[in-house]
Amino acid sequence: MNLINKKVTHKRFGMGSIVKHTESSIEINFASENKLFVFPDVFGKHLKLHDQSTAIILEGIIQKKENERKVEELQKEEERQLQRRKQELRLEHEKLMKHYKLHPESQMVYWCDTVEKNSSFSEGRVFSGVVKSGNDKGKPNKPIRLHQNSAVLLTEKNSSVPGEERRILGVYMVNEDFIGKLCEDGYIPAHSKYKLQLTEQESYALPSWDNYVNEKSSKKTSWNTGKYRYFNNSWMAQILLDIVSLKSDPKERALAQQFLKHFCKMNKIIVQELPNATKLKIDF
Repeated sequence: MNLINKKVTHKRFGMGSIVKHTESSIEINFASENKLFVFPDVFGKHLKLHDQSTAIILEGIIQKKENERKVEELQKEEERQLQRRKQELRLEHEKLMKHYKLHPESQMVYWCDTVEKNSSFSEGRVFSGVVKSGNDKGKPNKPIRLHQNSAVLLTEKNSSVPGEERRILGVYMVNEDFIGKLCEDGYIPAHSKYKLQLTEQESYALPSWDNYVNEKSSKKTSWNTGKYRYFNNSWMAQILLDIVSLKSDPKERALAQQFLKHFCKMNKIIVQELPNATKLKIDF
């Protein structure tokens, strides 16, 4: 659109003629001097174009710019809201991390199917399953007891054998900043360092997981449905201690000891008070 020499009237400077314009600016010659304005913002409230046909075209340009401005402002507002929400989540996360009260049964034993038996280690996570009934039916389960002090015990069991014959495949601490209450997708990620996989020989040599039932509870551990169960913190510490005793490779044994030390620190457990702890030469 050519605006050169087009006549205009400015509310303050009076009549003038356009001598130059670009996509973002326009220069107008008035009686006494030239003035530079922002294009097309100056039109409408401050500047009127005399040529009606050109004015109609210009109005379309102005409307397009206004629509683009509104879209841009909407995007900026959505981004501001997103940043505010992220900040709220960060503060909520920090608060939960700082003031979390340890649950005495904040460990998880997880039932791996055939696919999960391998993927849980290769992908470094497991899925908590979905809600079976109620208003949240079909949504991922929230592992609400899990926190940075929690470990996930990975097990498998043939459906034809009783629960006490469940075999332990490995174990991992949850990711450093994981909070079950805030988990929306149902995935429980593994810690960057503390994760142990058992060989088949070690798995069969490890005492049955059912032997670790809390002595204060008279209920027999059972497992009929669902992907996981929560269990006692001290029970998990004892299992980790047994894993240390099984590891013969120096590097794996060292990692298992570091895992146990970290776990006990996070759960305020004294290693030396665990059954059979004194039989192992562990530097704590």
